[in-house]
Amino acid sequence: MDRGLTHLPAGPDPRPGREAQVAVVALGSNEGDRGEMLRAAAERLRRLPLVEDFVMSEPIETVAVRVDGPDPDAPAYLNAVALMTTRLAPSVLLGMLHAVEEEQGRVRATRWGDRTLDLDLIAYGELRSEEPHLMVPHPRAAERLFVLEPWLSVDPEAVLPGHGRVDDLVRSLKGSPEHTVDDR
Repeated sequence: MDRGLTHLPAGPDPRPGREAQVAVVALGSNEGDRGEMLRAAAERLRRLPLVEDFVMSEPIETVAVRVDGPDPDAPAYLNAVALMTTRLAPSVLLGMLHAVEEEQGRVRATRWGDRTLDLDLIAYGELRSEEPHLMVPHPRAAERLFVLEPWLSVDPEAVLPGHGRVDDLVRSLKGSPEHTVDDR
């Protein structure tokens, strides 16, 4: 017996979710077991809520860069890039990236200093934001081979919003006589 409940015909959910976007996340580590740090971070990112797909590049090793330039005496970095298809809002995703860094022992003591784990939101779909709490695409991504090359390895058609094709950016950086090292 129906006690006054209204039955509505099945139809689209009146509360549609956010459209899935591809987020580009750079991972880096130069403290501790770097490979394990990246592996653990990738596993944690795969398990974030509202992540539908995840792929990560092979890591590459790069020289540490300090505020005053490259530091070959500092521990080298392992860097990788992950592509995540997600329905998380970009600001929520960025907050979760910071939480994963903290879970893995990241301490923000020195800008451009050594770190167990660094996770940067490089791009989020076509979004462009210059808000201080959400700068997307990452303001220095177009200058960083340690981001662009791993990204290209998992997406040969990659485009950095506002800057163009990633393969063109890589060619330009490699051909630039003043470009001798990536700036972190």
